[in-house]
Amino acid sequence: MTRPKQDESKFKAFMQENVLTMATVIGVFVGGLVGFIIKNSTGEWTKREIMYISFPGEIFLRMLKCLIVPLLVSSITSAIGGLDLSMSSKIATRAITYYFVTTISAVILGICLVTTLRPGQGAKIVETQTESIDKASKVLTPDTLMDLVRNMFTDNIIQSTMFQHRTEIYENTTISPAQPMENWEFKSAQREGSNVLGLVMFSVILGTTIGRMREKGQLLQDFFTTLSEAMMTITSWVIWISPLGVGFLIAAKIIEMESIAATIQSLGWYFITVMIGLFLHGFGTIAVIFFLGTRRLPYRFIAKLSQVLATAFGTGSSSATMPLTIKCLDSMGIDPRVTRFVIPVGATINMDGTALYEAVAALFIAQYREMSYSFGTIVAVSITATAASIGAAGIPQAGLVTMVMVLDTVGLEPKDVSLIIAVDWLLDRFRTTINVMCDALGTILVNHLSKNDLASVDRISSQQINAEPHELLELGANGHEMKE
Repeated sequence: MTRPKQDESKFKAFMQENVLTMATVIGVFVGGLVGFIIKNSTGEWTKREIMYISFPGEIFLRMLKCLIVPLLVSSITSAIGGLDLSMSSKIATRAITYYFVTTISAVILGICLVTTLRPGQGAKIVETQTESIDKASKVLTPDTLMDLVRNMFTDNIIQSTMFQHRTEIYENTTISPAQPMENWEFKSAQREGSNVLGLVMFSVILGTTIGRMREKGQLLQDFFTTLSEAMMTITSWVIWISPLGVGFLIAAKIIEMESIAATIQSLGWYFITVMIGLFLHGFGTIAVIFFLGTRRLPYRFIAKLSQVLATAFGTGSSSATMPLTIKCLDSMGIDPRVTRFVIPVGATINMDGTALYEAVAALFIAQYREMSYSFGTIVAVSITATAASIGAAGIPQAGLVTMVMVLDTVGLEPKDVSLIIAVDWLLDRFRTTINVMCDALGTILVNHLSKNDLASVDRISSQQINAEPHELLELGANGHEMKE
């Protein structure tokens, strides 16, 4: 075969393998371009007209969200159930250590940038108040943290597929005059949206139980494994709509924006500070951590994640992107037992971009209000931003609610969230992209560190299948010694 024919066959193979990725990335750019052209060439659009434009994207997003609960439960349960307790704990420890280190690094980087660049000094901001900010303002930090733990230990697993627990406070002026929020009445309520944290905890416990039951739990293990594979098959169908869906979502959001020039003029330095932080964290800090763990640079893997990252940017939801992330990592040869545990957990608790953004936003607002803050306040912001990012749901603009916790640490009013609302939707998409990228690279890192352990488990399982009855006792004893 001649060299030109070889090059042509390689090009065809490359195009066939990456056509969907390129189409999704093109969808993002075309959607953005169309949105800017429509916004600058026509008059103001009504909410209904914008809804018509976003409709195809909404359908795509609904299809992805439909897969979250069955995929999350089946993936985590089958992944943990297929491993012994010792192996599961090793993978979990490595994943959580990675998440903790990257989140702390993101917060520290954000604080260093905002205290160095000081974007809040001299900023001229048009304050706006929306219904979402009003709701976010009526939240106390202790309630938010306790609700996080309550959702983790759900009292109704069926209800958790549809609702989250939330403590609501309200002022009852008919009984007593106006009082501080700490003295307001409170009640338990159910907020619409899946309680992902509770589902993750239940799935981990169920998977661990199935693993300990061995042969008795095999039927249940096979059920969850088959369900997980079925969800991934459906995901492989849905992703072909991603270029169209992402394009319409981006176009509708840009048309919905207020004056772009005015927004950049008032919040330009804040936007740039957050973007620099996200870029340095995604392609610097995480790259260093990845290299230290694998002795390989992550950029080749990031290139293979292009479609996932484009979808994360378009949807603004790490949870909705989760099925595509798992599918992509499977195609890269990552062990499914690692992928199906690390990715759902990461999409729930690992929010590096959100942690960095909330730390920057809190100190930016403090600078704008000309409030002085000490080193102790900065430490408190670091801790609170880390906790708030864990509690943030993997849905668009969930950080607005948890931002109230961080503002309270600095001594700012919850309504000050309105200062940054104009660019929040756009920054939300960039930080979601970083969140998803961090989850994916963390999975590859954990898979690399766990290769030898997983190979040992597979070798023992293979020997047990082919062993005689008297040999099984010896293998079991050896396996026990290995765990010790």
